Amino acid sequence: MADLLTADGLRRFDAVAAAHVAADKVPGLVALVARGDQVHVTAPGSLSAGGPPVRRDSVFRIASVTKLATGAATLALVREGRLALDEPVDRLLPELANRRVLRRMDGPLDDTIPARRAITVRDLLTFTFGFGFVAEMFGAGQPWPVAAATDELHLSTIGWPNLPEQPDPDTWIAGLGSLPLIAQPGQRWMYNTGASVLGVLLARAAGEPFGDVLRTRLFEPLGMRDTGFWTTGTGRLATAYRPVPDGLEVWDEPGGYWSKPPTFPDGAAGLVSTADDLLAFARMLLRGGDPVLSPAAVAEMTRDQLTPAQKAYGGLGPGFFEDVSWGFCTSVITAGPQAGAFGWAGGFGSTWLADPARDLTVIVLTQRALEGPQPPAVHTELQDAAYAALP
Repeated sequence: MADLLTADGLRRFDAVAAAHVAADKVPGLVALVARGDQVHVTAPGSLSAGGPPVRRDSVFRIASVTKLATGAATLALVREGRLALDEPVDRLLPELANRRVLRRMDGPLDDTIPARRAITVRDLLTFTFGFGFVAEMFGAGQPWPVAAATDELHLSTIGWPNLPEQPDPDTWIAGLGSLPLIAQPGQRWMYNTGASVLGVLLARAAGEPFGDVLRTRLFEPLGMRDTGFWTTGTGRLATAYRPVPDGLEVWDEPGGYWSKPPTFPDGAAGLVSTADDLLAFARMLLRGGDPVLSPAAVAEMTRDQLTPAQKAYGGLGPGFFEDVSWGFCTSVITAGPQAGAFGWAGGFGSTWLADPARDLTVIVLTQRALEGPQPPAVHTELQDAAYAALP
């Protein structure tokens, strides 16, 4: 049988990975490309600057790649009949019933109008429920009142994730419910918060902690042994870094935030995982969802769910929705050579991409935080090298 990925292409994939590794840039990484039953992994560099070597089973904080697991778990509970996609969330999240909406997104918190309709489960999955990041926030001369209020309530849902400050799920959702929405439900795409709300919703729907929902519905059926909201395997956990003008600074040590259970298991950004666990998740979606989801659920999760009107606001900046849209907790490529692929990036330095037309998966895990909404060259060049390895 001919190789599904060429030998020359895989050598190039390895060379691209190695070229990006340096103590002051990307201390180490795990890059995986898979097609069919063929899996290729390279793991150059170290878990920390000057530390032990990276291995295939090294553990990384996957940040917003968490959102895909949250989306899949939501559909698993829909399959069980615990939720319906188009039902209002009021039954399980009364804190979000009878919403008020800011008259102006940057206006005072008491200048509001009634929401035109209730928030639905689908709104949370598509990030159109009316709360989250919007591009206009980035250019504001001072924080909008609603953004400042999220900081005062320690919600950590607008801006950089801050796990240690987030309160327990009931307190978190009560805090969010005390604020007006930024936009009308269904009006526009707004990043991040929908997945955090889903974590609270799923826990209440299942009657168990959100971490247990993910474990029983996804991680155990798929053999994802190293994925969770914290890890006891801190010897395999990479040190997390943030870029600074003269290189990198340590942001979280292996014995830090992810070495113990969090107060708030955040469905938007809280998981750690490994390349092989994320491959198992990808293969589930690429092979029709078994044993976790139905083929119809996978098709819904990975198709463009946004209307032109919802995309007209521009996502996270100019050009954000060019050739890309949003499904259920995942981006969907709508045009170009990778059309039909889906995936997302995690702000702590990870990317995950699955292409059903080519049965291709590309996973890149680093410990260097991203500096903006677009992944840096180490991620895009490895994805390009993976496609170039196709025969």
